[in-house]
Amino acid sequence: MRLHPAAVAAGVRLAAHETLASTNTEALAAARRGERGPFWVTARQQTAGRGRRGNKWTSLPGNLYATLLLDEPAPPDHAPELSFVAALATYDAILDCAPALRRKLALKWPNDILCGDAKLTGILIEGESIEGRLVVVVGIGVNCRHHPPPANHPTTDLAAAGADVSAEGLFTALSGMMLRRLEQWRRGGGFDLIRADWLERATGIGGELRVRLPSGEFSGRGEGMDERGRLLVRLADGSLRTVTAGDVFPLGNEPAGQAPATGRAD
Repeated sequence: MRLHPAAVAAGVRLAAHETLASTNTEALAAARRGERGPFWVTARQQTAGRGRRGNKWTSLPGNLYATLLLDEPAPPDHAPELSFVAALATYDAILDCAPALRRKLALKWPNDILCGDAKLTGILIEGESIEGRLVVVVGIGVNCRHHPPPANHPTTDLAAAGADVSAEGLFTALSGMMLRRLEQWRRGGGFDLIRADWLERATGIGGELRVRLPSGEFSGRGEGMDERGRLLVRLADGSLRTVTAGDVFPLGNEPAGQAPATGRAD
């Protein structure tokens, strides 16, 4: 794995591994040992990759598994915005390596990237207070060469979509694109720009959605995303519901009787 020249010039560092249990776990452990960000951790294979809510993420060699460690990237109330920053940077990197996929790619709230109707990536953001400072790790997994069976949600990979993109090449592009998107975000001061760019690439906004929460599920029309990144859904009775966290599907694309796959492998 190699960093983009712009990332090297900005002082970003990298620890590349053959095998790890989890790049997120290793990045947090490095922070506890005194490592400071911006610092990337990558692995060619993971033995205990995970996604949001403890979901397991298949981590076969040939795909990209990378985590960016950041120290106090923003005031705590803005830290969740990193989910959208990371999604945009990953989207940018994929298009940089595979421009022919432009019409097939879309963002699904909050941070999934779809190729057609199939899940291509996953992102997991985790934070921890270490010696009085907020440490955030941004875990990104991209299916480059293969993807898990569609047990919970349709999945795909770049090779299956016709794009010959290596994990190494994609990581180099990602390390550069992440730097650009972090600069645009400006520790939360530029989230209005991030939000606008995210909505421009989104699927499901303006259409009928099904939202699954731990407490139940409901359907409505996707109205957009507010200034804090929360999904806005218009219900049948005309009321507007705000969603902070949940699993979202354009109506008709959800596998019947199955719980959706969420999050990222880290």
